[in-house]
Amino acid sequence: MSRPRRRPPRPVDRELPRSRRRRRRRRTPALAIALGAAAVVLVAGIGAGATVYAFGTSCNLDSLQPVRIGQNSFVYAADGSLLGAIPAERNREVVSLSRVSPWMRKATVAIEDRRFFEHEGVDVEGIARAVLADIRAGKVVQGGSTITQQLVRNLYISSERTVARKIKEACLAVKLEQSWTKRRILQTYLNQVYYGNLAYGVEAAAQTYFGKPAQDLTLQESALLAGLTQAPSAYDPFVEPRKALERRDRVLRAMVDEGMVTRERAAAELRVRELPLRPGKRFREIREPYFFGYVRDELIVRYGAETVRSGGLRVYTTIVPRWQRLAREAISGVLTERDDPAAALISIDPATGAIRAMTAVVPGRATNEFNLLSQARRQPGSTFKTFVLTAAVARGINPESTYYVSAPYTYRPVENGSCDDGSWWCVKTYDSSYTGWTSISRATIRSDNAVYAQLTLDVTPERVAETARAMGVRTPLDVDGAYVPAMGLGSIAVSPLDMASAYATLAAGGVYAEPTAIRRVVLADGNEDRDGRWGTPNRTRVLPDGVAWEVTRILQDNVRYGTGTRAALARPAAGKTGTTDEYADAWFVGYTPDLATAVWMGYTRGEIPMESVHGISVSGGSFPAEIWHAFMEPALERRPVREFPAEPVAPVEWQSFTRGPLALSYDPYAAPAEEEEEKDAAAEGDAVEQDDASSDDTPGRSSGPTAGPQPQLP
Repeated sequence: MSRPRRRPPRPVDRELPRSRRRRRRRRTPALAIALGAAAVVLVAGIGAGATVYAFGTSCNLDSLQPVRIGQNSFVYAADGSLLGAIPAERNREVVSLSRVSPWMRKATVAIEDRRFFEHEGVDVEGIARAVLADIRAGKVVQGGSTITQQLVRNLYISSERTVARKIKEACLAVKLEQSWTKRRILQTYLNQVYYGNLAYGVEAAAQTYFGKPAQDLTLQESALLAGLTQAPSAYDPFVEPRKALERRDRVLRAMVDEGMVTRERAAAELRVRELPLRPGKRFREIREPYFFGYVRDELIVRYGAETVRSGGLRVYTTIVPRWQRLAREAISGVLTERDDPAAALISIDPATGAIRAMTAVVPGRATNEFNLLSQARRQPGSTFKTFVLTAAVARGINPESTYYVSAPYTYRPVENGSCDDGSWWCVKTYDSSYTGWTSISRATIRSDNAVYAQLTLDVTPERVAETARAMGVRTPLDVDGAYVPAMGLGSIAVSPLDMASAYATLAAGGVYAEPTAIRRVVLADGNEDRDGRWGTPNRTRVLPDGVAWEVTRILQDNVRYGTGTRAALARPAAGKTGTTDEYADAWFVGYTPDLATAVWMGYTRGEIPMESVHGISVSGGSFPAEIWHAFMEPALERRPVREFPAEPVAPVEWQSFTRGPLALSYDPYAAPAEEEEEKDAAAEGDAVEQDDASSDDTPGRSSGPTAGPQPQLP
C-alpha cells in the first residue's frame, strides 16, 4: 500500500525543465521523439505498480548497484609516467542540504525542474511541452527530464539515448520518489552533479569558482553555478564569461517567473556584468593541467562524467613529458617578467594528429584555472591569411604570376557609409608602407593586408571558411550566418588547437588528421576499450598535395626572409606570423615535416594592448616566433633532418584568372613589376628585423575546385 503523499515543502524554484546536454547533440526524427516521450508519459500515467510489473527487476532500486564513488581514474603520459588522478571523493565533498545556500536550492530547481515539488518523478506537463517543441523543430531542442530522472541516470543507468533507457529511467524515477523524500533527492542531486573544472557537487563548485563554502553563496553566485550544469564547458565562466553571464541572467529571470526573487532584486543583479570569480586551487596535484583537463573532457564525451570520475579508468595519452618541459622553458625563457603577458603553445604530430605538447604560462601566477589552448578563442591576425592563400591556390590562382596593387584599400558594400561608422571596410598597413604592383607570393612574405583584402574578396569569404574548416579549424567562422570579408585577415577568434591542427594538414601534404590526446583506455575490469578506437589515427585527404606543396613553399620563404625569420631552424621549416589590432594578440604558427606548433601570446584578462613588453610592441614575428624557435630546436634535435617533398605528386594546374571588379586597378605610371621585384630583393637584407606588425591589422573569405589528381593516403 502506498504511503500518503507528503505535503510538499515551500517551492524552491521553477523554470522550463532542461536536461543537461553533456554529450554531443544528435538529430532525432520527430516520430522517434514523439514515441519516446509518449512512452515516458505512459509510464507516469499507468503508475509505479504496473510499471514495475512490466519491467520486472530492472525497475527495482534494490536490485541495482549504484555507481561506486571513490574509484579514481588515472591519466598517464606517453612514457607511462603518471600525470594525475581524476578524483572522486577528493574533488567532491558531500554536504547536507542545510549547508547549501537557499539561493542555490532555488536557482537549481528554477532552471532544472520548476515543478520539482509537484510531480512524482516524471513531469508529464514538461514532457508534453518538450515533445511539442521537439516535433516542431524536427530534433531535440527541449528536455523533459526532471531532477529525479537526472539523478537516476547518474546513479543507476547509462546515458545512452534510447527509448528503452528513457522508459526505464522514468520508471526508476517514480520508484525513487516513493522511496526518498524530496529533500533527500535534491540534496543528493546537488552533491552529484558536475559543474565543470573538476568540481563535482555544489561544495566543490563553490570552492572552485568562488573560494567559499556552498552555504555562503550569494544570489548572483548561485544563479551562475545553477546555470553551469546543463553544459559546463560551454558556459565555463573562466573561458566563456559572456556566455556564462547570459546563462546566469536566464536563471535569474526564471527565478523571477516563479516568484523566488523580486523583480527589483533580480534587476539589480542583472546590472552586474563582472563575474565574482575567486578561483580555488584545483590542479595542485595534477601535472600538465591544460592537457589533463583536455583529456578529461574527451573522456566525458565517450564515457560520461560519472564513469570518468569513479570508473577506475587507466588512460594512456600522447603527451611527451620532455616536450612539455621544453615548451614551458621556451615560454619562461622569453617572458621573464612577472607582469609579462601569457603565452600558450600546442604541438601536433602531422602524421597522426597526436598532441605532443600542450602548455601555457601566465607569468606571476603559479597555477592556471582554464585551458588557453583548446577553449580560449582569440583573433589569429595574419596567420589566417594562410587559408586565403590555400583557397586561392586550390582554385588554380598562381601566386607567383597573379598581381594586385598594394595600396590603401576601401571596400564599400553600401553607398553612403564611411570608415568611421564601420559600414566600409578600410584596410591599411600599420606603417603605411606599400609596394604598388606586387605578386601574391611577395604580399604573403610582407603580410600585406591590402593585397589580402582584395584576394579574399576575389576568392570569396565562403571559400576561405570552407578551406579553413577542411584543414582543421573547428571554431564557427560565421557572423550571424554570414562570412565577413575581414575574416581573411583574422577577425574571427579561434583557438591555438585549431591553428596547430590546420597547419599540421599542410605539413602532412594536405591530409587532415583529427587531433587526439588519448592512445588507449583500460577499463576497471582490466580490458582495453577497443570500441573507442583510441590511438587509431582518423585521417582524411582534404587538399591535393600540390596545393599544400605550393603553400608550404611560400611559407618556407616567409621563415627564410619574411616576417618569420626569428623562427628559422637548422632544418626546413614553414610558418606565418600574426598580430591583431593594437597588439592585443600575437601568434606564430609553423611546421616541419615532423611537427606543427602554434604559439599564442596575449593577456588572459582580455584584449589588452601589448605595446611595451620588454620595451617593444609585441608582434607575431617577435616573442611568439622566438618561443616557437626555442621549443622546436631542442624538441627535434634527436630526430634526423627531413626535407619537405621536392616535387608534389599532383602538381596544381594553374587556371587563367582575372582580378575581380573590387580589386584596385593597375597604375600604368607606377614602376614596372620587374623594378618592384628588384626593390623587394634589395630589401631582403633587412628582413630579419622586419615583422608583420606593419601589415597585420585587420580581418576575410573562400571556395573553389581543387586542381589535379589527388594522391592516395600513405
